[in-house]
Amino acid sequence: MQDANFSYLSLTPDRQLDALASISIYPQTGLIALNSYENRVYLFTDENNIRYVVKFYRPQRWSKNQLLEDHHFSLSLKEQGCLIAEPLTINKQTLFLFDGYYFSLFTALSARNMEVDNIEQLYDVGIALGKMHRIGSHQTFIYREDLNVENMLIKPIQALQSCTVIPNSIRAPLFNCMHKIEKVVSEHFSQKTYKNIRLHGDCHCGNIMNHQQEIYFVDFDDCKMGPAIQDIWMLLHGSRQDKRLQLNMLLDGYQEEFEFDSSELTLIELLRSMRIINYVSWINKRWQDPSFVMNFPWFKTEQYWKDLLQSLQQQLINMQEPALSLQPDYI
Repeated sequence: MQDANFSYLSLTPDRQLDALASISIYPQTGLIALNSYENRVYLFTDENNIRYVVKFYRPQRWSKNQLLEDHHFSLSLKEQGCLIAEPLTINKQTLFLFDGYYFSLFTALSARNMEVDNIEQLYDVGIALGKMHRIGSHQTFIYREDLNVENMLIKPIQALQSCTVIPNSIRAPLFNCMHKIEKVVSEHFSQKTYKNIRLHGDCHCGNIMNHQQEIYFVDFDDCKMGPAIQDIWMLLHGSRQDKRLQLNMLLDGYQEEFEFDSSELTLIELLRSMRIINYVSWINKRWQDPSFVMNFPWFKTEQYWKDLLQSLQQQLINMQEPALSLQPDYI
């Protein structure tokens, strides 16, 4: 478990440079902080004019075995032709330890995030995802967590019980709604079994890059076992008609590489509900970290909790409606 009082204050610039020097990497530029809340990630150029990204992992979040399993998965994807930002191997290692911090090095990509509204690009993303899932289906994770109701819903709801910033007027209806969601989701998963494969796990647009007209995946920090739809549904947005078009384009490409089980479409709104609750619990879990207080100031506002309650109430409705289909809705 992460120490609630942990902070990154001890990860000083000098300690970061010493850590890199311990693997014979010597920056010739400053370390530019990149957007990351869980870890500390920096871009720099070394003495040979090579651009790198270094990731210092949040202590106690993942075990050494979990981090190595993430790396092994990334390297196996790379070896079999997937385009990803994989950890670099130095002296036969990808994971290094310095003064209590595990860290890894990656080659920096000169790339842009995928274009959310580029329908044509979704076909290419689908092909890349299908290839990743085909490879991911051949083995299982031993140490990484599973995407299941216990990890993604029950435990987060339990953890939120101790959240001190939830307004008293919101607390009762909020937890009542969460428990209703838990009941619906639990019943669904108890009635049907889905094939679990190794997933990216956090496959939103920010983790998909376009580099020289090729699709790259970055940040496998949340890779896990779960149904394939988990890496697909977060790329759908807009109206139901928009989502159907996006889904069709993604799956047209996806099924060039790997067969998709259409029964998993019933999971989309369930997984969305789980992610919303898990996300709130994650912020609460990290609330003692000064960077979270600075970056999520709205977390303490009454309006945020009102909006959250409204969103979850809508999710209860969404989960009862017909699942998104590859075919048009007919009245």
